[in-house]
Amino acid sequence: MSTFKELLQASFKSNDTEEWLDVHFTRPIGLVFALFWNKLGVHPNAITILSIFLGAAAGCMFYYTDLPHNILGVALLMLANFCDSTDGQMARLTGKKTLVGRVLDGASGDVWFVFIYFALAFRMMGQYIPGTHLHWGIWIWAMAIIAGFMSHSPQSSLADYYRQIHLFFLKGKDGSELDNYAQQRAVYESTPKNKLFARMFYRTYANYCKSQEQRTPKFQQFFKKWKETMPTLDPQKRDALKTEFLNGSRPLMPMTNALTFNVRAITLYICCLINMPWIYLLVEIIPLNMLYIHMHKRHETLCGRLTEKL
Repeated sequence: MSTFKELLQASFKSNDTEEWLDVHFTRPIGLVFALFWNKLGVHPNAITILSIFLGAAAGCMFYYTDLPHNILGVALLMLANFCDSTDGQMARLTGKKTLVGRVLDGASGDVWFVFIYFALAFRMMGQYIPGTHLHWGIWIWAMAIIAGFMSHSPQSSLADYYRQIHLFFLKGKDGSELDNYAQQRAVYESTPKNKLFARMFYRTYANYCKSQEQRTPKFQQFFKKWKETMPTLDPQKRDALKTEFLNGSRPLMPMTNALTFNVRAITLYICCLINMPWIYLLVEIIPLNMLYIHMHKRHETLCGRLTEKL
């Protein structure tokens, strides 16, 4: 029988892509949840759906300015994140991995933060802009849209894409969830027209993949060339190129982690507890966007250099 430590290691995506806080805090708690839910025969997708409701409830709590509601919001969002970790760990340990589960897992965080951004905007409309006698009013909605839909969304989607790319080169196709637009579009078109929900689901996911591909032209060139030359490439050269790619991609993994959950969640907690949520929106718009641009540039430069070698 495997020990808890062995099960924990097996539940990781990879050591390269796991964040320190997740390794030492979120994943161990998630594994306890996973073992408990698995004994009850609960499917990982059901836990993902539970996390969506918990995260949405957390967002509603951040509308209020008093400390009890905000502490409850922090607790609910942490619990939602534990459930989000649990479903992935359970899926990896039990083999219950599905495309629906992957999409639900990605969408859950989006739902949480949609509620959070709406709650913060409503919360701040009547508050004063720091250093002035003016209320934020409708301007806070513009700030929330820039922070949420124009910053947070592309940051997290590209961060997820880069991690899946890294996992593909590290562990192969079976160890990654790297999908592409053409493949998912074909799934959508082959789905019977009377299955409206399934078609909407696959079309949305196909467009999500397309948005990732459109922002990574040099990686697309490199990956296409890689797949074309692999059958004829000398094994020693192939391994050397693979190692070079991983060595270039590995330093970007902490950046992908910073652009997903923990950094923004901790920032959100602090800003709401001190009743200055506008600081959280500024963090999304300025430093996290700067990190996003830097990460994107380094990855594209790496892919361009390796394409030339191929």
